[in-house]
Amino acid sequence: MSQKTISPIELPQLFINQCTVIDVRTPGEFNAAHVSGAQLQPLDQLDAASFCETHGTENPVYLLCQSGKRASVAAGKLMNAGHKNVIVVEGGTAAAIEHGLDINYGKGAISIERQVRIAAGLLVLCGTLAGVFLHSAFLIVPGFVGAGLAFAGLTDTCGMAMALGKCPWNQ
Repeated sequence: MSQKTISPIELPQLFINQCTVIDVRTPGEFNAAHVSGAQLQPLDQLDAASFCETHGTENPVYLLCQSGKRASVAAGKLMNAGHKNVIVVEGGTAAAIEHGLDINYGKGAISIERQVRIAAGLLVLCGTLAGVFLHSAFLIVPGFVGAGLAFAGLTDTCGMAMALGKCPWNQ
């Protein structure tokens, strides 16, 4: 079964029709800004089988995240659990903001993608400096980070993002 998508412009009509819209980002990202009316269900805590038991498998469920990647992963989980009507909002919350939808803003948070870039950059910088000034064995750190980034790009999964998503500031 292929994954269905909609444009964020269609979201306001869905809320009028009392449809289920789920945001699968971290609580920190959700609290910073989310589409009004969306419910929080972080991807790493999504139990697709339980969701299908509670909400059924026929009623449409609309998924969004920051840009669409995590929503697509959540859609796959739900479809594998037997849900028959899963729709991903193209472009996620970023596209909803860009299209002028009603957004609830809260305290600021740094997105997981940005946290990964910060952590990777600092690890490469510190590992390189330690390798140059302390001992060449420290150069393994930037090499490891580079290999991790290449793996993330090839497989479309990021271990660092999953680890950062479990950190207290993202809860």
